[in-house]
Amino acid sequence: MRKLPFFLLLLSLHTQTSFSKVNISVTPTTLQKSGDTVTISWSNVEAPSKLDWLGFYSPPDSHHDHFIGYKFLSSSPSWQSGSGSISLPITNLRSNYSFRIFHWTESEINPKRHDHDHNPLPGTAHLLAESDVFGFESGQGPEQIHLAYTDVEDEMRVMFVVGDGEERSVKWGERDGEWSHVSVARVVRYEREDMCDAPANGSIGWRDPGWIHDGVMKDLKKGFRYYYQVGSDSKGWSTTRSFVSRNGDSDETIAFLFGDMGTSTPYATFIRTQDESISTMKWILRDIEAIGDRHAFVSHIGDISYARGYSWVWDHFFTQIEPVASKVPYHVCIGNHEYDWPLQPWKPEWANAVYGTDGGGECGVPYSLKFNMPGNSSEPTGTRAPPTRNLYYSFDAGAVHFVYISTETNFVSGSSQYNFITQDLESVNRSKTPFVVVQGHRPMYTTSNENRDAPMRNKMLEHLEPLFAKHNVTLALWGHVHRYERFCPVYNFTCGSTWKGFPVHAVIGMAGQDWQPIWEPRPDHSSDPIFPQPARSMYRGGEFGYTKLVATKEKLTLTYIGNHDGQMHDKVEILASGEVLGGGDRTSEDAGARTEAVDSTFSWYVKGASVLVLGAFVGYILGYVSPSRKQNGNRASWTPVKSEDI
Repeated sequence: MRKLPFFLLLLSLHTQTSFSKVNISVTPTTLQKSGDTVTISWSNVEAPSKLDWLGFYSPPDSHHDHFIGYKFLSSSPSWQSGSGSISLPITNLRSNYSFRIFHWTESEINPKRHDHDHNPLPGTAHLLAESDVFGFESGQGPEQIHLAYTDVEDEMRVMFVVGDGEERSVKWGERDGEWSHVSVARVVRYEREDMCDAPANGSIGWRDPGWIHDGVMKDLKKGFRYYYQVGSDSKGWSTTRSFVSRNGDSDETIAFLFGDMGTSTPYATFIRTQDESISTMKWILRDIEAIGDRHAFVSHIGDISYARGYSWVWDHFFTQIEPVASKVPYHVCIGNHEYDWPLQPWKPEWANAVYGTDGGGECGVPYSLKFNMPGNSSEPTGTRAPPTRNLYYSFDAGAVHFVYISTETNFVSGSSQYNFITQDLESVNRSKTPFVVVQGHRPMYTTSNENRDAPMRNKMLEHLEPLFAKHNVTLALWGHVHRYERFCPVYNFTCGSTWKGFPVHAVIGMAGQDWQPIWEPRPDHSSDPIFPQPARSMYRGGEFGYTKLVATKEKLTLTYIGNHDGQMHDKVEILASGEVLGGGDRTSEDAGARTEAVDSTFSWYVKGASVLVLGAFVGYILGYVSPSRKQNGNRASWTPVKSEDI
């Protein structure tokens, strides 16, 4: 046997000794459900570095570089002693987990290997310890439960995810535990080969998505509270949930609407996640509980989870929305971050700069199968992937007719979607639903005029705006721009005295994502363009939040609720007669808004010196400058951040 050189032998012995000395433990060793907390403890780390880190792995045999997330050991107050602990909630990915501790120093930073924000990804050359495998107990029932309307008024759809394809059902009744009806759920899944591009079809981004079950509760009484469970006798049932069914005889409409929310993860990962989404869900849940037995629904208009090809982010998203989405229907339309990829079927020449790689190679597949909206709209992907669904549809809710459209697929005159919008608007019964609300992702009107979407807006103004005006659309809601902005009743950039022929437009993409567009330049970037507030823009706000819509046959009210305080910041009242009340004074909260963009948004290439770079990076992860640690409260100013990633 060939002998090792003496210095290599010493190095090998030192590495083995260091590995054997570091202790790591996980408690508890099994969890019951997503969101349960696990504590990882360690000791005997010699000469600890502030960049030593803890990696999260699922499946537990994943390659060192294929972590789902990480945290620095320095997030533990006692890290410098070589011992510490980290506690955090864990999401059930239907596979076991393990944790690994790595040693990493400043000299080993590789600037070519970085995350979505250009922060360097941690190095894996020096493994110090690996935990035992831990996971979730079996028999605890399905997770990621969410409701939706079907095309039939006396039905309610419920979808959920489990780790196998065995039969599951939904059972429901008028009292908890008294299950008068049972229905078997349909089951679907998708495979890695269905993804269209990286990272979705790569070894890092792909994780098994589980089996998606889709059940329908039928023959529901109008406006009645029902209780339900999903699962099976052999594999376990969920805890009891409840909802209030639709009532077609009611004139009242209550909806919570927003775009671009995303989700939060308790660790850093390859992409930015959206911690403000936690507040959005918290306040909406408060509002749902406050209305008691009145029916309501949620509308999320594109850029849903921001998974962008990292499949476990979808699991975090559905876990996060479940407390809301298991109580009220959760409706969606498609955004660029669910769909766009280089070879998408509809990409006219004018849209070459509009449609890019924002979907992370998912090409609409998770979106199409994890949700099931009313209608039957679909477009082929041109690959082995299933057709893209949930593109455009409509339904009545109280006094309002809601229309959902896709800005990512063909909407111009002569297309299937254009024909659907035309026929749908022509068929609205205005005596039953005097108000019409259209929702889509990319805005037709915005004063954040980022250049990439200019051709898209021009086509929307050319093809869709005349339809909206002709058929007296009351309100048009959009996302994509991560701000709130409300316009006057407007047509062809001109304010009208009534919404009839002049829909009120509002941008509501402020629910979580914090890549903010620019309205005014930062003091140290005087060359950035200035986007002044024109007369048609009645209110611009920099606060994260959501909108609440309440309507009767006489009046529709839209309020903008801020996440920092859960209170109303803007309101507009729209009468069935055509009059638009309130919000008449032009307002901008940009100068005094309560949300602060932070250093970590900028690439460290922009920062300059490498020492400052490292400090910003470490601060990002530790939470001192991370957007995930923004403190809501009164701020002196709001500093816009320039980014093309919206």
